[in-house]
Amino acid sequence: MSNKEVKAALKSAREAIKNKEFKEALKHCKAVLKLEKNNYNAWVFIGLAASELEQPDQAQTAYKKAVELEPEQLLAWQGLANLYEKTDQWDFKVELPNIYQRLVELYASSDKTKCYEMIKKLSDIYQSDKEYVKLAKVWQQLIQLKEEDGVDKKELLQLWQQMTQLLSDCLKEGEQDVETQQHLITSFERAMVLMDPVPGEEHKKVSSDYVKCLSKLPQEETKMKEACESMMSHYPRESYPLEVLCSHYLTKGEQSEDAISCFSRLLDLDPNSGLGHIGLGTKALQEGRYKDAIKDLAQGLKKKSSSTGWYSLAEAQLKTHRYSDCALSCSQGLTLCDSENQELRVKLLRLKLEALVRSEGEKAADQALETFAQIPGAGKDPALVALKGRAYLHKGQVDQALKDSSELLASDPDLAHGLVLRGLAHIAQGKQQQAEESFLKAVSQSPDCGEYFFLLGKLYWDMGEETRKDRTKAQTHFLKAAKLDPNLGCAFRYLGHYYREVARDLGRARGCYKKAFELDNDDAESGAASVDLCMEQNDMDTALATLQSVIEKATPGSAKWAWMRRGLYHLKVGEHQKATADLQAALRADPEDWVCWECLGEAYLNRRSFTAALKAFGKAHQLQPSSIYSVYQAAAIKQTLGKFKEAVAEYLQITAQQDYVPALKGLGECQLSLAKSLMEDCRDGGAIDLIQQAIHNLFKAVTLRPDLSCLWKLLGDACTVVSRVSPNRAQVQVPAQLAGLDPNTQSHTLNQVQILKVGERCYARALKLMPNVSSLWYDLGLNYYHQSSLTCTTEDNENSLLLEKAQQCLKKAIMMESENYSYWNALGVISMSKGVENYALAQHCFIKSTQVEPNNVVAWTNLGTLYLKKDNIELAHEAFKIAQSLEPLYVNCWIGQALIAERVGSYDTMDLFRHTTELSTHTEGVKGYAYWVCSTLLDKNNRDSELYRYNIVQMNAISAAQVALSKYTERIQSDPVAFIMLGYLNEHLKLKRQALQAYQRAVELLQSMSSTEELAFALGSYGRALCTSGQWEEAVHVYNSTPLQELSDLAGLALAYCRAGLLSESTNAYERALAVASSEKEKAYILTALALLQHRQGNVDSAKTLLFKCSMLKEPISESLLCLCALGLVHSDATLTAAALSELLKQGSVSSNVTEQRCLLTCALLALQGNYSAVQREASRAVHSNPGNPSLWALLSRLVPRYHPKKANGGAMAGQVACLFSMTQGKRALLYSGVNQLANGRHSGEDSHRNALKTMQRAVLLCPDDPATWAGLMAACHTENTSCYLSGSAPHRLGLAQTLMSVVSEKVRSVEDIERPLAQALEGWVLQQAVTGLMLGGQLEQAEALCSQVLAVSPEHPAVMLSLRQVQCQRLLVADAGTVLPDSVLEQLNSTVMANPTNVGAWHWLAEVYRSQGLLVQAVMVYRQSLQLTSQLGLHSSQVASLLRLALLALGPSMAGIPGNDWANLILEATTEVLKLGSSPMALLFQALLQYVTKMAARETRRLLERLVYVSPQDFPVTVMQVASWYLLRHLFAKNDQELMNVLLEHAKMNGDQRLLEFHLLLASTSS
Repeated sequence: MSNKEVKAALKSAREAIKNKEFKEALKHCKAVLKLEKNNYNAWVFIGLAASELEQPDQAQTAYKKAVELEPEQLLAWQGLANLYEKTDQWDFKVELPNIYQRLVELYASSDKTKCYEMIKKLSDIYQSDKEYVKLAKVWQQLIQLKEEDGVDKKELLQLWQQMTQLLSDCLKEGEQDVETQQHLITSFERAMVLMDPVPGEEHKKVSSDYVKCLSKLPQEETKMKEACESMMSHYPRESYPLEVLCSHYLTKGEQSEDAISCFSRLLDLDPNSGLGHIGLGTKALQEGRYKDAIKDLAQGLKKKSSSTGWYSLAEAQLKTHRYSDCALSCSQGLTLCDSENQELRVKLLRLKLEALVRSEGEKAADQALETFAQIPGAGKDPALVALKGRAYLHKGQVDQALKDSSELLASDPDLAHGLVLRGLAHIAQGKQQQAEESFLKAVSQSPDCGEYFFLLGKLYWDMGEETRKDRTKAQTHFLKAAKLDPNLGCAFRYLGHYYREVARDLGRARGCYKKAFELDNDDAESGAASVDLCMEQNDMDTALATLQSVIEKATPGSAKWAWMRRGLYHLKVGEHQKATADLQAALRADPEDWVCWECLGEAYLNRRSFTAALKAFGKAHQLQPSSIYSVYQAAAIKQTLGKFKEAVAEYLQITAQQDYVPALKGLGECQLSLAKSLMEDCRDGGAIDLIQQAIHNLFKAVTLRPDLSCLWKLLGDACTVVSRVSPNRAQVQVPAQLAGLDPNTQSHTLNQVQILKVGERCYARALKLMPNVSSLWYDLGLNYYHQSSLTCTTEDNENSLLLEKAQQCLKKAIMMESENYSYWNALGVISMSKGVENYALAQHCFIKSTQVEPNNVVAWTNLGTLYLKKDNIELAHEAFKIAQSLEPLYVNCWIGQALIAERVGSYDTMDLFRHTTELSTHTEGVKGYAYWVCSTLLDKNNRDSELYRYNIVQMNAISAAQVALSKYTERIQSDPVAFIMLGYLNEHLKLKRQALQAYQRAVELLQSMSSTEELAFALGSYGRALCTSGQWEEAVHVYNSTPLQELSDLAGLALAYCRAGLLSESTNAYERALAVASSEKEKAYILTALALLQHRQGNVDSAKTLLFKCSMLKEPISESLLCLCALGLVHSDATLTAAALSELLKQGSVSSNVTEQRCLLTCALLALQGNYSAVQREASRAVHSNPGNPSLWALLSRLVPRYHPKKANGGAMAGQVACLFSMTQGKRALLYSGVNQLANGRHSGEDSHRNALKTMQRAVLLCPDDPATWAGLMAACHTENTSCYLSGSAPHRLGLAQTLMSVVSEKVRSVEDIERPLAQALEGWVLQQAVTGLMLGGQLEQAEALCSQVLAVSPEHPAVMLSLRQVQCQRLLVADAGTVLPDSVLEQLNSTVMANPTNVGAWHWLAEVYRSQGLLVQAVMVYRQSLQLTSQLGLHSSQVASLLRLALLALGPSMAGIPGNDWANLILEATTEVLKLGSSPMALLFQALLQYVTKMAARETRRLLERLVYVSPQDFPVTVMQVASWYLLRHLFAKNDQELMNVLLEHAKMNGDQRLLEFHLLLASTSS
């Protein structure tokens, strides 16, 4: 191929590449190479095509071949560069910089732009690969090319600056290449030469970078200093070059004049410069100025943290013995120290070890041992080993310390460190002589060590008695230690101890303590001693200044001693708020300091924060139980707050430990206050006991401190306060010495007069000690007045003398203090009393008292009393009115107004007296209110008036008056009228025993008086109370002791005779009463009572005659008609009952009690007539007419389960309503509600909250003495067990039957005689229930054993025999399922049932036995007998049960297909009778099943069954619906009625009847 063809092929290749036909291009190029093996363009085209076809290796080979052929041509080099750039291959990336370098050389002469571009790419690669030398050379090459091109100075400056920025990264990364560093320095120098202007911002920035660069190059120290000097010359206010120089000097540890100059110049420029302060601090450390060093270093390290600075600070702190701060500084330095600077690290660790060891404490010792382990080669350094031994000593490991000291001394016997360590170990062991020898030897070896002298001095200070007597030896060593080490604060502290305790030189001691505290601000002992000495010398300003300085520097939770002392100072000067704050701060430092808690309590107490003070003293006592002061202050605070009982307990706690006079005084005061509060409530017995205790405690205090007037005054108060109680209660035991008797005797009982005499002597003793105290004269005067009140009935002369003394004492008090209104008031009362009766003086005194104190309610009340006594009603009313306005709660002024209202006949009298009893218990107010309440109750004609309803009913007057009068009679036990009124009120409240006691006391008091009329009234009331309490013989005796002229006495006597069983005497008494009766109504009541007596004697006709006679009177009473109606019911005379009831209903509106009786009688009449469905309707009608009567709701709940059990749910709700209305009715109504739930089958499986068991449990809780509730609980448990058996689960209440039966038997014994028959019947039912439960659980042996156990007690009990026979029969039947009972057994069972003729359940059981034996005819006969029995007894539900059982019995043979119509007729007969009595789903089911058996395919069959299926579950039982559904499905299946079957199945799905759906599947499978 010719040259022309080569060109054509190359052209074709070029076109193919242009058209991206790279494979075609390769063909053309290969063709060229066949002709020209070294064709440059062909190799270039091959490289390009291969590159585009992603064949990098082939492309590389082609390009390299082309480069070899013509190395100066650009095309191949460019292709290689492009190939390497786009191919991610590591060998390509390695060769790429060489390619760029070659292109730079080629472009340098041809295309400068391309050349610069290649240089940029090359520099990027070198920069990313961190090849800084090559980068510098490339950048210099670029700058050289720029210079050759003649670029301006500015562009060259930018290039040099860029080069400095690029090469500065090498310093950041720790690059140590010298050539690179020189290139960097050169770039900075060239850039700074090109800078313009100088000085300038840009020049300053570059200069700073240059200095920074040089500072990182240790070998360029000279250039760095020159650069800094140059920069400082240009920019004298710039601190950066000085900072660099200072940092350099600090790193080298150089403290030359130049260095100091730099530090000073830097601080001149920047006073807050950290480096400057560190530098000066380091200089001060070297010069021994440790305080200045610490100050400068600490300030500098706040700004600039450095490991060398922390080391210097730690060293200075160690020199000044601030060990904890030193350890912290070492820790800070270690965190900053580089791992490479091992020397500094070891230094810091050594310093930290020494600081921790000298800090003492177990925690610091642990840290010291950890630090020791971190020091390389520490075990070979004697000083470090000695420190380790000290650390073990601090941990209490003396043996280890001795071991270390022995090792040290073994290597060098004269080693001071080892000797000191051994001495310290000997001290820890208590071997002070050996320690002395070690310290002396150590001092001789190191005579310049102040610490060793201090340790020796401290040893002498702590040694035995001989050394303690002469402390000069210790002082000498302390002085030597202080001289050798002026920074050793502990030496100065002990010198302070010496001067204070031994030399008694307080000035020097204060100076030493001050010096010690200045050296170590954490030395709380020295600081506290210094402040205490200042305070002792009255230099309060210095003391406060010291405390203030400490507190200002203190962190929260520190400087406890300073806070506490300042708090105590504030407490002393009365600044309680500041004291509280300071003491709280002290407690934050040490919450367990009980003394500080006591001080805080004092501060709280002084500012009247009683609750907080109480808590503070309580905490102090908790921390220090032996501190009496805390308990005393807590008791005093409780006394101040009026918590006297708690205060008494606290005071007793103190007095049990010691006879502490303040505690005895406080105890007596509290007991006296408690006694007064009891007196206000008329609880005089308890008050006397407390007064007696108070007297004993106060006398004990007086015995200890007879010089205290206040104790005698309190003792007098305790004796005088007895005057307020009843004389027969005021029998007080006092110490014999106080009573003026033989001091050898224990105590003596004094009466009221005698104890007041003792009070007089106590006041006299107090006056002897302090004769100028007016209040003591006032107290003595009142004591004389109270004595005169007690002696006024005995001797008039003595009474006058006492009153005269009282007046003189009060006048003396007024002379001393005429502005005291109480003194004037007391003088007025004495002047007004009997025996003085100086009313003018009394009026003057009262008016004077009101003038001295206008808001004086007592004086105004007394003035009103004076006017009322003088019959000046208007002035009295005005005085009382003013008193009321001043103090509306003061009871005496209200009593005065009530007395005025009573005197003028106002309707407000009773209301006013009632208000007095609400305010307080005052004898006048109580008796007045009780009188008005009893008067209102005795008036029978005002019961319907508005005034009666308000005063008696709404105001709960009877209870209020009874409570108040009980308190009155507790105090005044000689007032028979009060006891009669109390008995009358107790009768109204049904408090039988209390009424009986009150009437008995009234009779006892009146029998000693001559008031026959009042005695007769009291005896009548007493007899009535005896009757109410059931003490009939005593009542007869009491009534016979009355004149028997009053109707009430005769009627009471007749009733007592009747209840005592003396019917003839009762009849005679009623006949006498009938003769005395004045009104028709009274006669009607007596005739009714006579009729009841006749009926009790069996004279029914006579009783009827008397009752008919009663109804013929002009004023007939409802009670006689009720008795007539009840008589008809008892004798089953429906005509008489209906007639009496008709007359009773004609009487119109009556009380709620009579309404209930009428309803009960009406229901009983309807039941007697056999109209059972009307019974429930009648009760419901009564409830609707009287919805607020809980008794009717309870009656409805009681009747429903017996006469209409289908509505048992409503009956249960009626019982709940009765319970909500009245708790009294609700107790019994809960039982009725539970019975309804039992009748409804409501168990916990259906409703876990509302079920029979829950209700019966509540009933038992409310009525634990009612046997019926326990029986109901037993029935509820049986229901729960039965539901468990039916559901297939295990019962949870087994074994309770016998327990509950025993409880019922126990409760039956305590019922009243009238209820005994019903209770015994209940006991028999419970036995039967227990036996049934055991039989249901399969426990037949236990059931038989239970029956036999009861029969052993009651051998002829028919019900128990029946239960036994039932169990035995069941055992026979269970033993063999096919057992045929012999005729003898059946005859025995029949005779047992005949012995219980009224037990319907027994007849049903016997019929079931006959049925099980196949004796269906006999079973039918038994069921018919039970029907006859239920008809006779009127048992509606049992009659229905008998009929349904009979129908079920007949249904069996009918469904078995036995021929004949007898059984079908029997079913129809029984179910028809049931439906006549009421609706019955079961009867309808039996009729439907009979129709199914006889005519299965008939339409009537489907109709009867559908009536039972498609109804609401609330109307029919679920069991009935499901059974009917089964037979309806069979009926429809037999008729193949698919449509109706689908309807039935859908209905089953809606109601969840899965069994019917399964039954349908079973029928479908059998038919297929």
